[in-house]
Amino acid sequence: MKSKTINKERVFSVELKSKRNLKNVTVNNGSNDSVLVEGTLGELVQATFAEGIILEVLGKNGILRIDLREDDIKKTSEQKQREVKKE
Repeated sequence: MKSKTINKERVFSVELKSKRNLKNVTVNNGSNDSVLVEGTLGELVQATFAEGIILEVLGKNGILRIDLREDDIKKTSEQKQREVKKE
């Protein structure tokens, strides 16, 4: 997975050990331009930040990787707390 993001886009990958762990893949050909990928990573083994820039969620059935820094999560939490206080 590339370590740099372009235009603040986030990249992700899902790696499953078996096709049996894949629940659903939908690519709509209609007017809706959405894509849905669902599966199971299984029981959580570990969630860490690899190389400080990739959130890696390791399950017994596979791995989810997201180009997301720990600071990004903290910023989002702090922003939501400020929004709640304003209301």
